Amino acid sequence: MRDNILSLSLFLSLSLSLSLSLKGGLQSGKPQLSVIIPSAAFSGAVISFVLCSSELVKCRMQVQGTDSLVPKSARYDGPLDCALKTLRTEGVTGIFRGGFTTLLRESIGNAVFFTTYEHVRYYMHLKMKDASPNQSNLVDVGVGIMSGGLSGIAFWSVVLPLDVAKTIIQTSTDRGSTRNPFQILKSIHVRSGLKGCYTGLGPTIVRAFPANAAAIVTWELAVKIMGIKRE
Repeated sequence: MRDNILSLSLFLSLSLSLSLSLKGGLQSGKPQLSVIIPSAAFSGAVISFVLCSSELVKCRMQVQGTDSLVPKSARYDGPLDCALKTLRTEGVTGIFRGGFTTLLRESIGNAVFFTTYEHVRYYMHLKMKDASPNQSNLVDVGVGIMSGGLSGIAFWSVVLPLDVAKTIIQTSTDRGSTRNPFQILKSIHVRSGLKGCYTGLGPTIVRAFPANAAAIVTWELAVKIMGIKRE
């Protein structure tokens, strides 16, 4: 799961920067899907190269818990040891195992995230345009919480199956196993149905709302402090 604060911070900073720069500046007026989706998807593709290797290390560290079936001789001493051993035994392609699935998850997820974010933000501000100037800061925080939280939920509601497939690809001990996420999801669906493809949805959604709400509120506050006006 893409759940550590570093990944979230990097995701938001790079995604928002690329998304806004590709749009030629901060968007004003009604959100335009023809602009949001391509720019957000591109930023997701870029950040997937950063996330892939770090998430591979994280996933492999998580599955080797003390109660796992991983023999002690094959366990990693830490994240650095995991990365070095992966590079030594599997090469550069090994450390980027699951890269295609990560790219799909981030590109599709980013498009969903920013489409939701821009529209929720736009319509909430439209409804609150008559609010007192003295309440502007409170309104901004409220809008940030809702737009960020709902965007995070939308992101994971759409791409969680890809994340499930990515985790299987990155933690598989069989080097000859398929890296095709669609084949993996088809196999899961045959065994466990749609529920299997959405393993962990509940905790992910519960975590997604506050984490993304906090990140968006912080970013919106930073934009305001820098004097960048958004309509």
